[in-house]
Amino acid sequence: QVQLVESGGGLAQAGGSLRLSCAGSGRNFSSYAMAWFRQAPGKEREFVAAISRSGGSTYYADSVKGRFTISRDNAKNTVLLQMNSLKAEDTGVYYCAAHGTLAAYVVASTSGDMDYWGKGTLVTVSS
Repeated sequence: QVQLVESGGGLAQAGGSLRLSCAGSGRNFSSYAMAWFRQAPGKEREFVAAISRSGGSTYYADSVKGRFTISRDNAKNTVLLQMNSLKAEDTGVYYCAAHGTLAAYVVASTSGDMDYWGKGTLVTVSS
């Protein structure tokens, strides 16, 4: 089992940057494919980015490709989401999630059926 805690959310201006962090506790953090999802007000949760267990492969939603970067440090049990060129439509609660068996590319194409979730961190982008 793994517990996930997100941090780094806050208020940013359009065109600005934020970096989200997800700290994992528990054993075998490197055995989980990790992902970020987000939920905007009044909308369904959507996939943002995923990273393979080794960190060698990454996947992004088309809406964030070229602007967001997901990375992980298995020695520190941490997953990061660097968000640049922020837009108002990036506003929402961002969730870190883990899956123990699916490959990261499969996670990227699912509707968010993950094994573990954090409680989320709010990102607000003002235009």
